[in-house]
Amino acid sequence: MRNSRLSIAIDDLNLPDEGTIAVFRPRSDTDLSALPKERVQIIQGFKPDYDVWAARGFDCTVAPSGPYAAALIFVPRAKAEVRALLATANEVAAGGLVIVDGQKTDGIDSLLKECRKRTDVAAPLSKAHGKLFWFPADAAAFADLAPSTTTQLPEGFQTAPGVFSADAVDRGSAMLADALPPKLKGRVADLGAGWGYLAAQVLDRAGISELHLIEAEHAALECAKSNVTDPRAQFHWADATQFTPATKFDVVISNPPFHTSRAADPNLGVAFLAAAARMLTTSGQLWIVANRHLPYERSLAELFIEVEEVAGDAAFKILHAKRPISAARRGR
Repeated sequence: MRNSRLSIAIDDLNLPDEGTIAVFRPRSDTDLSALPKERVQIIQGFKPDYDVWAARGFDCTVAPSGPYAAALIFVPRAKAEVRALLATANEVAAGGLVIVDGQKTDGIDSLLKECRKRTDVAAPLSKAHGKLFWFPADAAAFADLAPSTTTQLPEGFQTAPGVFSADAVDRGSAMLADALPPKLKGRVADLGAGWGYLAAQVLDRAGISELHLIEAEHAALECAKSNVTDPRAQFHWADATQFTPATKFDVVISNPPFHTSRAADPNLGVAFLAAAARMLTTSGQLWIVANRHLPYERSLAELFIEVEEVAGDAAFKILHAKRPISAARRGR
């Protein structure tokens, strides 16, 4: 399991005997065995993790409703999201307990110092390069951490805390948008669409009949719905690597992620490439942007008949692949 600190600390927490326990942002491999399953509500906007917890029989939602007897936060990577979760947890667990669990690499030490400035925090449990600590919920003490629900970028786009490239347009995505041909047409998918920047650029083309934004992070997709209002756009809260369209696409575009945590995981990007190949027609084409060091050309050569780099710089490369090779021809 990803985490055992909760199991060790459970007796010291003195959780109330009744009431729902809100669990914010647990990964699919997080250990929740110490909690009474029937009292837990998972609050998770990342679709792959949401689906795992739902399949295990947990009550799952993308947003808290409260009130809760206690709130447990598993610290995510983005500092802005962590601050927002602290404010929310203290509000919805009023009169109860707030528990915070995270790794050193995700800033748990600085978060502990921040919380100690605001309230009386119990002595933390340190184990496995992380900490777990808790304190009585105090909405007033953390109210200033609550951000506005969205951020307005200079270009007019809305973003939210914790979504990819929340503070500015991603340079790689902008480079891919500039490289796309003006006569792109047909049914298009944007895999890992985020808050909709690429989709908004692509829909300038009259030849596009449909554009499907496929995004696993619920908050990002909600932003995309505000940023992309063209009637040709369709929105899917889904794991792009598992998504199966009703009809195959003519074009797939993507700025594929390659992190599942702070550590790079190029296999995630490769899974996006394989998913794109499955979704495309036999004459379909894929356009992606990737960090220069990622060896995607090798994977693309196994999936497509034609692969070329069409643009790039020292940091990024734009790859164009055409005519996916069928699984049968690949011997799979």
